[in-house]
Amino acid sequence: MNLDFYKGKKVLLTGHTGFKGSWLSKILVMAGADVTGYSLEPPTNPNLFSVAGLEGKMKSVIGDIRDYDHLKAVFDEVQPEIVFHLAAQPIVITSYEQPKYTYETNVMGTVNILECVRLTPSVKSVLNVTTDKVYKNNEWCWGYRENEPLDGFDPYSNSKSCSELVTHSYKASFFDNTGVAVSTARAGNVIGGGDFADNRIIPDCVRAAMDKKPVIVRNPNSTRPYQHVLEPLNAYLMIAEAQYEDIKYQGYYNVGPDERDCLTTGQLATIFCNSWGEGQTFECLKKDGPHEANFLKLDCSLLKTTFGWKPTWSATEAVEKTVEWTKVFASDGDVPAITEKQIKEFFNI
Repeated sequence: MNLDFYKGKKVLLTGHTGFKGSWLSKILVMAGADVTGYSLEPPTNPNLFSVAGLEGKMKSVIGDIRDYDHLKAVFDEVQPEIVFHLAAQPIVITSYEQPKYTYETNVMGTVNILECVRLTPSVKSVLNVTTDKVYKNNEWCWGYRENEPLDGFDPYSNSKSCSELVTHSYKASFFDNTGVAVSTARAGNVIGGGDFADNRIIPDCVRAAMDKKPVIVRNPNSTRPYQHVLEPLNAYLMIAEAQYEDIKYQGYYNVGPDERDCLTTGQLATIFCNSWGEGQTFECLKKDGPHEANFLKLDCSLLKTTFGWKPTWSATEAVEKTVEWTKVFASDGDVPAITEKQIKEFFNI
């Protein structure tokens, strides 16, 4: 991935104050892009957007993607060339507690984004980031391919399936033969420094370790594809660039790790404790809760054959990078510097 392409490009990024959005914003700023973010206030305190030194380095618009008029005004002002849509209600448990809000954000938010794109002639490349959970999950032992049925079970997963279908419809109805390239990317679980969210395994591990308590693991046998956050972001940037240059690269792409990095939650917790050191341990606490898939992984052959893409860091390396970042943060070290250092290491710049 050559980040020089993004120098001077007008990029609009929704969800820029979130975990993935903050890392992507940092990459784009470092690449010299003209970046505008549109998002709610940062979802946690502390949050990566603030501690990574992004404030003042890009245009940050606080807004709700459900607010079409405000969103359209930002599109009119910015006239972006490239749009990354990451804004979402991303937590499965929250989707059971607030299903209406989840659907409003993840479905109608996508409609609003694509409607703004439809009415903004400057846009050439659009990427809607969804999730590996869009597929109808049959608990198969093999990875899901892009042509498998979409039918997420819980409100979060299902709303993201709907977001995919909205994108497919807008592409077929409005963007084919217009020169606007539209893709979706279905990524698995990501880990990395600066994720302070609740109900995620690595942030739970980090909080426990910083409090010098055992990590509590709810579902130790659930298997997920784990990858460092920079892995899918690299793919997103690659897809958006390729389809900007040649519309033939638009499509629907799985983005996930190799087979070796489809781990159980218990295995991931073990890797974290070993990497953290200091006698860190974890405990399994089986806790009844709403339905979540037990087994889920992706077949990423299309992305690999189309772009020659492959993962850079293993899950173990991803955990080690997360621990490295977190220990700098915990010691009041230079967080912007460690964030930039890891980006440079990953992209070999």
